[in-house]
Amino acid sequence: MAAETAVFLIAVGVVGGAWNAVAGGATLFTFPALMLTGLPPIVANATNYVAMLPSNAAALPAFRTELRRIGRALVPLVVVTGGGATVGSLLLLWSEPDVFVALVPALLLVATALFAFGERVRQWVLTRISADASRFVLFGVLFFASIYGGYFGAGLGIVLLALAQVMGFSDFHDANAIKNLLATSFTLLSIAIFGVGGLVAWPEALTMMAGSTLGGFLGGRLSKRVNQILLHQLVILFGLILTLVYAVRFWL
Repeated sequence: MAAETAVFLIAVGVVGGAWNAVAGGATLFTFPALMLTGLPPIVANATNYVAMLPSNAAALPAFRTELRRIGRALVPLVVVTGGGATVGSLLLLWSEPDVFVALVPALLLVATALFAFGERVRQWVLTRISADASRFVLFGVLFFASIYGGYFGAGLGIVLLALAQVMGFSDFHDANAIKNLLATSFTLLSIAIFGVGGLVAWPEALTMMAGSTLGGFLGGRLSKRVNQILLHQLVILFGLILTLVYAVRFWL
C-alpha cells in the first residue's frame, strides 16, 4: 500500500470514527473512500465493517453510566440485532447487492423521519396498540433494520437511534449508548462472516481502523458535551443529506 493511500485512509477513519460515535452515518465518507483506493464495491463494503468497528466500540466507555442504568433491557436488543445482522451478512455473501443498495435512499429517509418524530410515533403506537403487541412490532422492525445493517449498513446509526427513541429511550445519550453497543455487537458477527467469506481487504481495513479508533474515542466524549437539541437537529440534517447523496448516486 502506498504511503499516501495509508495517510488518506487514516484521515478518513478519524473523521468517520468521530462522526459514527456522535451521530452515525460515517459510511458516507468511508465506503466511497475505500472504493477510491481501488477496492470493488462489495469488498469495500465488507472492509468498511472492519475499519469502522472501533468507532463504535471505542465510544462505549464514555457511555458506561447509561449502559449500566439501562441494564438488562439491552439483552433482547443485542439478541435481535445479532440475529438480523447475521441474516443480512449471509445475504451479502449469497446475492448481488444492487437491488438492496437501490433501497438505501428510501431507508435513510424513513430512518431520519423516525428519529425526528420518534417520541410522537412511540406515543401513537403505545396509545393504539397493546404494550405486548407494540413491543413485538418494534422488535420486528429492529430485526429487519439489522438485516439491512448486516447487508450494507449505510446510515444504520440513524436507524438505531430512531428505534431506540421509539422504544422509549428518549434521552439522546441513552439512545446513543444503545446505538453504539448494538452496532459493535452485530458488526463483530458480520466481520466474522465476511472474513470467512474472503470479502475483507485486511491491509486497507486495518489502516482505516487505526484512524477510526482515535475518532471514535474522541467522538464519544464530544457527543456528551454537545447540546442535545443541537445534536438532534444535526442528526436530522445529516440524515437528509445522506438521503440526497445516495438518491443521486443510486437512482440517477
